[in-house]
Amino acid sequence: MSAQQAQAELVEEFGFFDNWMDRYQYIIDMGKQLPAFPEALKTPENKIQGCQSNVWIHHERQGDMLHFQATSDAAIVSGLIAVLMRIYNDRPPAEIVATPPAFLEELGLDKHLSPTRSNGLHAMLKRIYAVAEHEAA
Repeated sequence: MSAQQAQAELVEEFGFFDNWMDRYQYIIDMGKQLPAFPEALKTPENKIQGCQSNVWIHHERQGDMLHFQATSDAAIVSGLIAVLMRIYNDRPPAEIVATPPAFLEELGLDKHLSPTRSNGLHAMLKRIYAVAEHEAA
């Protein structure tokens, strides 16, 4: 499945929910399924600036793919991480760079997140894209 297909599937899943309370709960539930994040990776280099809560993103190249691990100390932010991982994790850098976050507008996430969470989400996206652009070069 491509990153574009992952976005389309995510948008379709969110369409099953009638209201934003249910969508938030789904996001939180997704965050609870994130793999454990090693304490040793909670370094200043991996910490995302611009997030109100603590967020760490670690990446490594695995063959042609970029593998990300991430965590947060906030439930909703962990869910947003899970959304990003679903779309951008374990993909070639060029595919990541070529996949704009259309799901933000399609889901209305930017309109429904608090300004600080929205800033944090964009800071996480900025890191993912920066890593992918560097690795694609």
